[in-house]
Amino acid sequence: MVLIQEEGRSLSGPPPSAAQLETVYKQGEAALRSGNLDTADAAFRRVLTADPNSAGAHANLGVIAMRRGNWSQALQHLRTAQRLAPAVSGIRLNIGLVYYHENDFRSAIAPFESVVRDDPDSSQARYLLGLCYFFTDRDADAVPVLQALWDEESNDLNYLYVLGNAANKAGHPDLENRALTRFVEIGQDTAEYHLLMGKAYLNRQNSESAIPELEKAVQLDPKLPFVHFNLGLAFLSERDLDRARAEFLKDLAIEPDVAFNYDRLGLVYLYTDEYAKAEKSFRTALQRDQTLASSYYGLARVYQKESQYARALLAITQAIKMEPDIASYHYLRGQILVRMARKQEAQRELDESARLLKANSPKTGDFYDSPLPQPELTTVPPQ
Repeated sequence: MVLIQEEGRSLSGPPPSAAQLETVYKQGEAALRSGNLDTADAAFRRVLTADPNSAGAHANLGVIAMRRGNWSQALQHLRTAQRLAPAVSGIRLNIGLVYYHENDFRSAIAPFESVVRDDPDSSQARYLLGLCYFFTDRDADAVPVLQALWDEESNDLNYLYVLGNAANKAGHPDLENRALTRFVEIGQDTAEYHLLMGKAYLNRQNSESAIPELEKAVQLDPKLPFVHFNLGLAFLSERDLDRARAEFLKDLAIEPDVAFNYDRLGLVYLYTDEYAKAEKSFRTALQRDQTLASSYYGLARVYQKESQYARALLAITQAIKMEPDIASYHYLRGQILVRMARKQEAQRELDESARLLKANSPKTGDFYDSPLPQPELTTVPPQ
């Protein structure tokens, strides 16, 4: 995280003295660097009581909130800091990081773009921008941004995997071959290599080939983050629900805060008509990631099954707000509206679903009707 440093005054007890602000501010910085968040928080808040327009205090309170996982509070402080110090790129980098941690990759793009524009040597901002382009299907934009990092990142499997896939989708076969050749060269027989190979097969709807790759990764490192998650995805696509459930639970033991595990567990329970468990899983996923459209979609399906149409409508409407271009979401909303005797609205949703199916030719079925979650690729690169 970027610590925003600002010369100021200091405060040491009420009422604040202008001569003491600098000392308090520096105490806050020292506490933040040492990980003492409570002390740092108190110090920067004392600064703000004397100087509400201290951009540095707001920025560092934003950093503290980020470390605590309080993303909404972090964004509030960082936006204030940005207004007070619009030229400081580190503030905008942290705003992008807040959105990134919330998997709101579209909102993260603008702040990361501004950092790269103002600080072209910021490898972290450039890498994150490239990932955000990739996750939002802007592969043509991702390629040049990521390609510029080749000298720094070409020993990283995740980087090579993303660059190769983006180059493939953007129509750059030479770059794709270069990235994949390097990927195989340095991957050898590592667990990470087999995990990403398995994920590549999953993205191509080839779960049959994905499973042995992911099982090999498990053999090499059974505690590798997200390997059990992706193996669970593969079994789920094969409708092997018992094994899918077991793998998601194994990944939860390694990564207990990953929302996607609860989201996919909810789908397993939905398939097995365990609606109470499904609802609990989807709600747990949303507690960890309020932007997870697939969990709202899952809740809508649970409520539809239970004939709770008003609740189902609220849930599916929220899903569509987050992911408006998924045909199955509009189809489900249309079905719910039919049940509520709102025929004209229902027909508009069904027509929109048909339009999206025709325009996008998306994959069909519960497993492939929305983008596959890729939490293994979202690790924030170091500065």
